[in-house]
Amino acid sequence: MSKVRAAARTGRGLQQGAGEVRKSPRRCRENVSSHKGMLPPVSAQQSAYHLFNHPAEIEAFRKNLLAWYDKCKRDLPWRKLAASESDTNRRAYAVWVSEIMLQQTQVATVIDYYNRWMQKWPTLQALAKASLEDVNELWAGLGYYSRGKRLQEAAQKVVSELAGQMPATAEELQRLLPGVGRYTAGAIASISYGQATGVVDGNVIRVLCRVRCIGADSSSPAVADRLWDLANALVDPARPGDFNQAMMELGATVCTPRAPLCMECPVKHHCRARCRVEKELEFASKRLLGKAASSCSQAPDIEECATAAGSCSLCPPASAPWDSSLGVANFPRRAPKKQPRAERTATCVLERRGPRGEPEYLIVQRPSSGLLAGLWEFPSLALGPGLKEKQQREALLAHVQAWAGEAVARGRLRHVGEVGHVFSHIRQTYVVYSLLLGGDPETASGGRDEELERPAARWVTQAEFQKSAVSTAMKKVWKACERQSCEGRGPGQGCKRKRGADPSRAGQRKRGADPSRAGQRKVEADGSLPPRQLSLDAFLKAPAGE
Repeated sequence: MSKVRAAARTGRGLQQGAGEVRKSPRRCRENVSSHKGMLPPVSAQQSAYHLFNHPAEIEAFRKNLLAWYDKCKRDLPWRKLAASESDTNRRAYAVWVSEIMLQQTQVATVIDYYNRWMQKWPTLQALAKASLEDVNELWAGLGYYSRGKRLQEAAQKVVSELAGQMPATAEELQRLLPGVGRYTAGAIASISYGQATGVVDGNVIRVLCRVRCIGADSSSPAVADRLWDLANALVDPARPGDFNQAMMELGATVCTPRAPLCMECPVKHHCRARCRVEKELEFASKRLLGKAASSCSQAPDIEECATAAGSCSLCPPASAPWDSSLGVANFPRRAPKKQPRAERTATCVLERRGPRGEPEYLIVQRPSSGLLAGLWEFPSLALGPGLKEKQQREALLAHVQAWAGEAVARGRLRHVGEVGHVFSHIRQTYVVYSLLLGGDPETASGGRDEELERPAARWVTQAEFQKSAVSTAMKKVWKACERQSCEGRGPGQGCKRKRGADPSRAGQRKRGADPSRAGQRKVEADGSLPPRQLSLDAFLKAPAGE
């Protein structure tokens, strides 16, 4: 009984093991309204059960959602700009930048990037004049790097071909601007220009699938088209921008993928998934209390799709029935994700002494198209399947020789470890090596500069590396080398201490302490301590006699 009460409080379904519910013999047969502006006619494979059929319900949905949004919306910088900017071009640009950044990226991550971007390029004209290198540097770490490039290309097109005037409708935005799809066009047009057009993103999909019990694969073309029809039917013509933002806000903060806050939802009375959960809870509680008649061994009387079982293209497939333990989180359904392919890449952190004696590191620029286009990385080489470590080293050494400008002994190439990073479609493993170029600093920096001073490669200091347009994966590679160089050294000896670490504990680190504890020195197998290393380049130096 406690499980039933807990489920009732959260508005979710019964916990696992509470019992499977079979389909009810009674079906809901609602007719589609002929009211103008409503959804297109229902196909033979789709039931009106999954739609909004009455103008009064649509009006109530809009009113409840907007009242909640006005009271509970988050204070976000792009919303402030959209509300305060009187110039339509600048307002549309501000919304555009935010929508591109928010694709596949969390709001908390975007805020800082957005503020820095708008401070550096407050107008379309300013962005159009920027270099791609500057755009990549600011975008570094945000992921999906082609977004920044396409955003700049579209800004250049607006300035050069459209006289600096942003298209003002969703149709023109999608047709004229590279990188602007149906969702982004709808968001810009509704928020900036007041066009009464809906939007469909991941948050909106979740809300719509739950309120109308749409359980078919939401990424399929037929279901996607129906979701767009629903969004366009629901959007408030008086406040289209606010309505669309309210739908997205609801999905992001209340109607979340897991543990949705159904009791706080402003449109819970319109939610058919929640209605089903409540019916199941009522039925299960009666059975547990022994109040159910013998006929209650059957399924509860739940309104369902009127279409014959298995024939509605919007219902969950028969192979994936309702799971009572999930409640409203049964929706939406998606096809299984394709697993990213595995790839391995050998990467070398190549170091030399700069003209002033400071360590410098070689970074090279990736091709202008493809994965991580135009970004900088340490010299890297894709590894074929089945290569052993010796073969990896030889292949990487041959690749690095050209950049080093001198013969490099095999023994000077040190193995650091492996670093994993998952891109949208690739699970990449970087096999990390390091190499310190020897020789006198003056000699080491002379001669090779002329060879390497070209657009594809440059030597940078640690500070310059951190500011360069490098991917998150390359920053992980750097940290792996940095951790290795700091191993065996306590705080205060040239190694960065973790933020928040207690310096008063430094004196407690004793010889023979557990090496698994962060910040303590590693003990060798014979009980001795490794020599102290004062910098990254000290780690890269080959040991004597090697």
